[in-house]
Amino acid sequence: MPSVPYTIRRSDRARHARIVVSGDGVEVVVPRRFAERRIAPLVEEKRPWIERTLERMRESEAEVAPAHLRDGGSVPFLGERLTLAVRVEPGRTRAHVARRGDSLHVVVADPGSAAIRDALERWYRRCARAEVAPRLDAATARAGARYTSLQIRAQRTRWASCSDRGGMSFNWRLLLAPAEILDYVVEHEVAHLDVPDHSERFWTLLADRAPGFREHERWLRRHGHALRL
Repeated sequence: MPSVPYTIRRSDRARHARIVVSGDGVEVVVPRRFAERRIAPLVEEKRPWIERTLERMRESEAEVAPAHLRDGGSVPFLGERLTLAVRVEPGRTRAHVARRGDSLHVVVADPGSAAIRDALERWYRRCARAEVAPRLDAATARAGARYTSLQIRAQRTRWASCSDRGGMSFNWRLLLAPAEILDYVVEHEVAHLDVPDHSERFWTLLADRAPGFREHERWLRRHGHALRL
């Protein structure tokens, strides 16, 4: 039986070895001084779980159309599909992306999906702030709460977070999901301004503010790995 392909990432923050299965493949995260000879047996031990997870991801990707990074391709945007119109201009110093109706016009210096991906990620990051900020303002106003800052990031394992001081951080890849998923994640983080943990009190509060949250949680667990360019 062929071995499971995986990458290794050593982390100063990791206290124990763990396996992460995502749209990018299988990654083993280990403490800095973790012996390499122990990694392969760990992966083999977890093989049944890894293979089940990969199979579920393949089934999920058949349900959610992926991004197609080429001229005439398309990308998801809050439940819509935007058609790409790509033009290559050699020597250009900065890529340009502009939305015109249901199309995204992308101008890059180099051919290939890598240049398109980089340009689109920068565009999505800008759009994320414009999409998240009004939702966050409205949700905190309804809750009678306040946040202190808003950051847009590309977290590896989180969709969003709320710090003890009320700092909010959201993953730009949420814009690749339907709009109701972004709305839910905003409500989730705003609820943390009142209840910082995931206690029963937190889930009761969230159910009151976002009655359909369980369905949205399930959608993210099933399809979240596919939200990538």
